[in-house]
Amino acid sequence: MTTAPLVPLHCLRQAEPGPPRLTELPTGTPAWLLTRHADVRQALTDPRLDRASLYAPDAPALSVVPNLLDDPDGLLNIDGVEHQKLRRTVQRAFTPRAIERWRPWVSTVVDELIDELVAQPAPADVVAGYTRRLPVAVISRLMGLDGLDLHKLGDWSDHALSTTAYTAEEIQQAMAEFGAFSFDLVLERRKNPGDDLVSSLVQAAAETDGVTEMQLTKLVLGLVVAGHETTMTTLGNALVFLLTEDRAAWARIGASLDEAGTATEQLLRTIPLGDRVALPGMLRRATEELEIGGVTIPAGAVVAADTFAANHDPAVHPVPAEGEWADLFAPVGAATLTFGAGPHHCLGAWLARMELESGLHSLAARLPDLRIAHPVEQIEWREGLLTRSPLTLPVTW
Repeated sequence: MTTAPLVPLHCLRQAEPGPPRLTELPTGTPAWLLTRHADVRQALTDPRLDRASLYAPDAPALSVVPNLLDDPDGLLNIDGVEHQKLRRTVQRAFTPRAIERWRPWVSTVVDELIDELVAQPAPADVVAGYTRRLPVAVISRLMGLDGLDLHKLGDWSDHALSTTAYTAEEIQQAMAEFGAFSFDLVLERRKNPGDDLVSSLVQAAAETDGVTEMQLTKLVLGLVVAGHETTMTTLGNALVFLLTEDRAAWARIGASLDEAGTATEQLLRTIPLGDRVALPGMLRRATEELEIGGVTIPAGAVVAADTFAANHDPAVHPVPAEGEWADLFAPVGAATLTFGAGPHHCLGAWLARMELESGLHSLAARLPDLRIAHPVEQIEWREGLLTRSPLTLPVTW
C-alpha cells in the first residue's frame, strides 16, 4: 500500500553515472548496475551478454512474481539465429518507411478522439478519452482487432506487466486467456487472411522454416501489449509534465509538427516508463567473463542496464541548470536508449514516436489552454506494474 504520494515520473532522480556497481534485484539476486551511456550501450549490444541465459536451469531468480517478460520462449528472451529468424517475420512492418504510410490514418484517429474529448463537459478524463484510446485504436487497426473488448485487452496487458498488482495465479489465468485469444487469432487469419499485421505475420512465418505455432502466438501476444503500453504510458506522463512544468513547450508543440517530433524525442529520453524498483534496468547475463567500464564482470553474473540514467549521462547529454528542465527543442545528439539497442531494440519504436508526436501536436494545436483540473498531488497512478502512468487525469480547457 502506498504510504506517501507518488511524484510524477519527470521528477524522479536518475542514478548517478559511474562505474558498474553491485546492487540487488527484489528477489535478492545480485546484479551489476550500469548507469553510463557507453556501458549501457555495450551491455545491450555485446553478444557475450544475452537474455536467453537469464532463464537457463542455473539462472538466479529475477522476479518475485513472473510476468510476460519472464517467458523464456518469447521473442525478448531468444537470442542468436533463432531470434533473428523470428524477428524477421515482423520487422518489415515496422520500418520507418512503413510507419510513415500510416501517418495520415493515425492523424484521422487523433482528430476523431479529440472531437469526442471536447464534446464532453469539462473537466474530462484525458486518459480514458485519449491517452489510452489512441494507441489501442492504432494497434487494433493494424492487427485487425476491430470489435475486441478493449477493457479486456487493457486488463490482460496490466496482468502481463504486473509486479505486485496481481498474484501469480491471477497472472497465469490472465496469460492463459490472452494466449488462447492470440492462438485463435492466428488460426483464424490463416484460414481467412486479410490486410492486417497478423495476416502478414502468419504468411511470413509460413515462408520461414522453423517458426512454430507457439512462437507465432506469443509474438502476436507480445505485439498487442507492446504496441500500446509504451505509447499510453509515455503520452500520459508527457501530458503531466507539459501541462504543469512547461507551458511554453506546449504552445510550440501545437504550432509545429517538426518541433513536436523533436520534443517527443526529448520526452522519451528524459521521462522514464516506470519507477525502476522492480526492474532497475534492462537485464542481461554474462555468458563469459568480460570487462565493462573498467570493471570485470564474471561469467554467469546478471547486469541491469539502466537506460534512464544513461539517457541523462552528462558525458553525452547536456545537463540543465539547477531548477530547470531539459530543452525539449534541442536536437538529441547521441542516440537515446529508451527503446534499447542492439538485437533486441524495440520493434515498435518508430510507431511509438509517430503516435506520440502526432498525438501531442494535434492536442496542443486544438486545445492550447488545456490544463489539469486538480493539483498534481491528487493524481491517481497505475501502480504495481513495470510501468507507471496516470490512472485518471481530469483536464479542462
